[in-house]
Amino acid sequence: MIEQLRIQGIGVIADAQVDLSPGLTVITGETGAGKTMILSGIELLRGARAESGQLRESGEQAEVDAVVTVDEERQQLLGDVLEDLGVHIEDDALIARRTVSGNGRSRAHLSGRPVPVSALTQVWSVLVSVHGQADQARLRQAAAQRDLVDRFGGVRVREALTTYQAVWQEWKDVEQELSQLRASLSESERTSTLLRLGIAEIDEVAPERGEDDALNAEAAVLEHAGGLRDAAVSARSLLSGQGEDVDTSSVISMISRAGEHLALMADVDDRLRELGVRLSHAATEIADIDAELSDYRRNLDADPARQAWVEERRSRLKALCKSYGATVEDVLQWRAEAEARVNAVDGGSHRVEELAGHEELLAEQAREAADALSQCRRDAAATMAGRVETELHDLAMPQARIHAEVSTDVADLHPHGADDVRIVLAPHPGADPRPIGKGASGGELSRLALAFEVALADNAPTPTMIFDEVDAGVGGAVAVEVGRRLARLAASTQVVVVTHLPQVAAFADQHLVVEKGSNGAVTAASVRGVDGDERVAELVRMLSGLEGSSTGAAHAQELLEVAKREREGGAPRGVAAPT
Repeated sequence: MIEQLRIQGIGVIADAQVDLSPGLTVITGETGAGKTMILSGIELLRGARAESGQLRESGEQAEVDAVVTVDEERQQLLGDVLEDLGVHIEDDALIARRTVSGNGRSRAHLSGRPVPVSALTQVWSVLVSVHGQADQARLRQAAAQRDLVDRFGGVRVREALTTYQAVWQEWKDVEQELSQLRASLSESERTSTLLRLGIAEIDEVAPERGEDDALNAEAAVLEHAGGLRDAAVSARSLLSGQGEDVDTSSVISMISRAGEHLALMADVDDRLRELGVRLSHAATEIADIDAELSDYRRNLDADPARQAWVEERRSRLKALCKSYGATVEDVLQWRAEAEARVNAVDGGSHRVEELAGHEELLAEQAREAADALSQCRRDAAATMAGRVETELHDLAMPQARIHAEVSTDVADLHPHGADDVRIVLAPHPGADPRPIGKGASGGELSRLALAFEVALADNAPTPTMIFDEVDAGVGGAVAVEVGRRLARLAASTQVVVVTHLPQVAAFADQHLVVEKGSNGAVTAASVRGVDGDERVAELVRMLSGLEGSSTGAAHAQELLEVAKREREGGAPRGVAAPT
């Protein structure tokens, strides 16, 4: 609840501090005294847009401060938000501040810590709700009517809605993933078709690693087979002493004879023996070379068929390299990557099938959860309509009939379920039931709004509820009933009401009066609490506008007595207001 409110520099209010009590607080005052400025200050604390026009004339800055008691339930609800902001609640109290400079710049603080203005909205939406003529307009909206049913349904509807929304969100996430995957696969499958053609082309040739280098080497040998053979023959002729152009002993025989000469004296000088050994090794090596040259020449015979095959194979490999890489190694690398991409597309197709099955399962679960939620809403709607109808009977609509219709279409699931809620009203016998969004008058909407809040008192949205001119368009006995209901509502939550009706003001636990005064140069408003004779005097002013009227005082006293008996549980329902 709001414990303290201080407003500086807003409209006609220069500096006003109000200590608010639990229960029902009414704010009264003459037209233009500044009652709405108190609401403007509260709206600033709720994150409303700040405008320089809200400042007092010549004012440099407007400031609104509030001390709010936060119960354990709300502390849990706000835990993550406050932790992210670095704000701590001390002694169950939260201090909020909003300042607006002359140029329209705005700053916000929570418990002394600077925060975004949007943070005020987050926090105050859990702590304080404001109800006024805008609420009456909201009653015409289907979403607002559904919210009323959900509030009345309490924990049962809340749990059913939470279950549904969890399934619905998962379903929508999978549905979106499936849509994106299908779109991606459509493009990937076109690419995959081209990749498969490339893989097939490569597999038809079936290249092997290093094959291009090996074939290039073999092609060079085949192309120069004659020259290579002549070189081998000539070299062997010199080594072995065979051939037409050789007129000297062979290299092999000369090395052998040289070794024999050295062997004759090897025992005399070790150096000669070592040289002889080396010559022997050389002779053996040259003999091996001679044998290999002989084999090389025999195997070098050119094979035209083999040469043609090599050239044809090289041509096919070059064609692959032209399309898929500079070398056979590059071609094989391209194929491996292409195969991986094709497999990924195939895997994506399997993923689509898997997701499609999961999406269908989640859709069915969402429909089942929506059905369960719809049943909870239908039960809540029927009970709520009965309670609201009872409240309307005491608000000068004794024969009104009201129904909350819940229509369900599981083929059209939305974030809040499958339901459309429509509240219909027949204000009197013979009147056709019509949706309140189309057929209810302003006065009927005003009473409906209050009736709903009273019926929903056990499920109040916030620990503090502020009503602005909720009693507009009513008077007399109806006004007394409005006061009764606000007092009843205040039994479980803090209620602050701006009113012009004495019948409502009489039910207050705390009565605040906004007064405007002037010193001849400056006009300013102040706020003060009234009790006893001062309160009677304020009620007289509200009743007749005549100060000191004995008749008005009697009426005021009667109103206070009626309200007192009501609070004490002894007043009969339906007591008429003095006129």
